[in-house]
Amino acid sequence: MAAAAAAREDETASYMQQFDGRLNKYDFHLEEIPRLSHKDRRAEALIAAEKPVVLTGTSLVKTALKWSLPYLEANLGSGDCNVYESKTNRFKYYDDKKLTSTPDFKFVPPTHLRQMTFSEFVTELRQCEKNPKRKKRVYLQQPLNDTVGPAIVRDFVHFDWEWLRENQSRCNWGPLTSNLLLVGMAGNLTPAHYDEQQNFFCQVEGQKHCMLFAPDQFENMYPYPIGHPCDRQSQLVLEEPIDSNVFPNVSKLRGVHTVVGPGDVLYIPMYWWHQIQSLADGEHTTSVTFWYRAGPSPKEIKWPLSVEQKVAVTRNIEKMLHEALKDPNEVRHVLRMIVDGRYSATNWKTPYEGMEKPV
Repeated sequence: MAAAAAAREDETASYMQQFDGRLNKYDFHLEEIPRLSHKDRRAEALIAAEKPVVLTGTSLVKTALKWSLPYLEANLGSGDCNVYESKTNRFKYYDDKKLTSTPDFKFVPPTHLRQMTFSEFVTELRQCEKNPKRKKRVYLQQPLNDTVGPAIVRDFVHFDWEWLRENQSRCNWGPLTSNLLLVGMAGNLTPAHYDEQQNFFCQVEGQKHCMLFAPDQFENMYPYPIGHPCDRQSQLVLEEPIDSNVFPNVSKLRGVHTVVGPGDVLYIPMYWWHQIQSLADGEHTTSVTFWYRAGPSPKEIKWPLSVEQKVAVTRNIEKMLHEALKDPNEVRHVLRMIVDGRYSATNWKTPYEGMEKPV
């Protein structure tokens, strides 16, 4: 058993060693995400336990592996696509519905959303690639819906839906909510954030470096307040030196990582922070995502709560306070009143001080 485990670790390590010198250097510890056959029972166990794993040999999106730019241009359809523009390689998500939630709060959107056909996007992408000094990058993020052409529909129908249904049933997930087609330039980066859905991230063309951080890293990732347009995003810029005076918990930061290539499927569990970057020394990349809602809440709450449950609870409390108070400063004030007035170490030395401890 020990020898087999060591062999598996060596296999994962040898896989990552080929990317030495091609990846950014980071000031925090990263371990390799396991790479296992999709038929391996250990892979099923990791998914069931909501732990990240790279699945190899799967036929999940086998029919999409031919989705080159010319193929997509010929078959995706003539409808408009969502294309984001950025002046840097960072494509940070923001919620435009929260831009006006606080009148005294100034926020400059980091990207600009445009609508264009896929052919127009390819033209833009090629122009940006030919002029690397030009301060413009593009990234297509388009739902696969009923606007696509018949060839894409046929490819989509022949995805391995049975394998997906088996995982959905075994893990008691909710329904599939969306499939997203991602096409971006080499070096494009989606900064660290977490989602409230389960995700099978499938690589179709090119290679991407994926860093994940467990929900227990919540305090070390410094998320924006829930009322901020960048809610669910980390304030940290991981690819740059991080000021420990501003973010003192950064010394505790720990993560896992891998590089995915064509045919690889990365399971990104709900509430796991993830930052994904197309390798800078490659070409454009294409990915497809499968998003699933969480399963129903358990009828009985068991203590102690899991880290994921704690994240959900904190989100719900913060969301309710923000909806009621409308002002992030007021949310901060109320939370400080609760903590400093009732739960600080100076005001409450032991949990049962002045009370009879329950048996």
